Amino acid sequence: MDVLVVVNNPEDWPLKPAKVQVMAARDYLTNPGLVERKSLRVFNLCRSYRYQSTGYYVSLLAEARGHRPFPDLTTIQDLKSSAMLRIHSEELDEDIQRAFAGLRSPEQILSIYFGRNLARKYDRLCQQLFKSFQAPFLRAHFTWHEGEERWQLQGIRPIAASEIPADHLPFVRERAAEFFAGHQRVSRPRHRWRYDLAILYNEEATQKPSNARAIRHFVRAAESLDLATELLGREDSARLAEFDGLFIRDTTNVHHYTYRWARRAAAQGLVVVDDPVSILKCSNKVFLAELLQKHRVPIPRTVTCYKEISPELLRELGLPCILKQPDSSFSQGVVKVESREELLAEGARMFAKSDLLIAQAFLPTTFDWRVGVFDRQPIYVCRYHMADKHWQIVHRDETGDTTYGRVDSIPVEHAPTPLLKIALKAANLIGDGLYGLDIKQIGDQFVVIEINDNPNIDAGYEDEILKDELYLRIMRVFLRRIEHSKTGGYVA
Repeated sequence: MDVLVVVNNPEDWPLKPAKVQVMAARDYLTNPGLVERKSLRVFNLCRSYRYQSTGYYVSLLAEARGHRPFPDLTTIQDLKSSAMLRIHSEELDEDIQRAFAGLRSPEQILSIYFGRNLARKYDRLCQQLFKSFQAPFLRAHFTWHEGEERWQLQGIRPIAASEIPADHLPFVRERAAEFFAGHQRVSRPRHRWRYDLAILYNEEATQKPSNARAIRHFVRAAESLDLATELLGREDSARLAEFDGLFIRDTTNVHHYTYRWARRAAAQGLVVVDDPVSILKCSNKVFLAELLQKHRVPIPRTVTCYKEISPELLRELGLPCILKQPDSSFSQGVVKVESREELLAEGARMFAKSDLLIAQAFLPTTFDWRVGVFDRQPIYVCRYHMADKHWQIVHRDETGDTTYGRVDSIPVEHAPTPLLKIALKAANLIGDGLYGLDIKQIGDQFVVIEINDNPNIDAGYEDEILKDELYLRIMRVFLRRIEHSKTGGYVA
């Protein structure tokens, strides 16, 4: 991918990295020939990114032309958002406290140049901030809160090259040369591959939606369709703009880096699975309960509780019953309560984290159906059996050891028609992404328990029937959507 650095005035610009084309913003905005250039990475180092400024329009037109701007519009908006500042401050709290441990001055200012500060001891914090706010030059302001005895990120803003102190310039020039040299590397010959697909995967995670063997199957399937693939980790968010599609195979949640990746990728025009809207909807069980009830999709008897266990809960559900945190996943944050005392105690524990929780009637079954749906079509059907002597498919004991029930796969065409019908109706309320529907069967009735974005696809389990064809079906949808996105026919 070619690299272009855009600045207000190249003559006045203090950084001149070798072997990098530097262009005036005026020329970039007015040169019609640039519209035809493909695979162009645009580093926008203009003085300001404020709304409708020259810097703002450089990133705006770069996205419209199919170039890859840095910073992109999502970052520009995030830098103005107090809500995003709070979220990142909370997530980076441990790094912030570690960086300034022992300092008690009222404030600290960090200048961040392509993710680095002159003082190496601040490298980790600067790199984390750079990953969250991907702009070349940043200034972060931290304040000490005496009552709480902790540091907080008070503000962060982009700075112009003219604001860099003269004694910092040698360091910044060195850092800029390293940074641009890294982005000039093209890992795959472009003419060999139709498109590039990033797979976000955390090999160290204890709960992974796909095992390592399944990831290898995904890579082979993609490359057989001429989709170049690369596995990315959490630290690689700055590279998103190099790709045409993003496949998230790490556990998703709204308050998690995967959601920010999905948002950023969608804003940059990538085809994204799981898309941010699906993550937002599927991550909250209160939303799902309301949605399914509104559209008359059968679910267990359900009571939504606000800040306290409602008096009608026991009358409505009886005991035992199930309590769920709104954002629970992988069977965590879901408890069965057997008595009124246990109900009140578990409810109080959950209300400490959320103003709302879900209570549902307990429906004992020996297995749950799992229907995988992608692009509004069922792609696999499994029976997830309960773990031995347990009421869930996953059992975690007091020592932290985890056991699972066995998994049976059956051909989609052999699955009960009412099961597929209810799974598709529920999934289609969310979108056209990749979903896993957990459904209980009581006699001849089917009841939806969960709609999961980012469902399990593990080699040896969900792929037992289709084998390699399961991975190919998913990658064919990626290919079709990427092709449509290039012609304006599909919006992720």
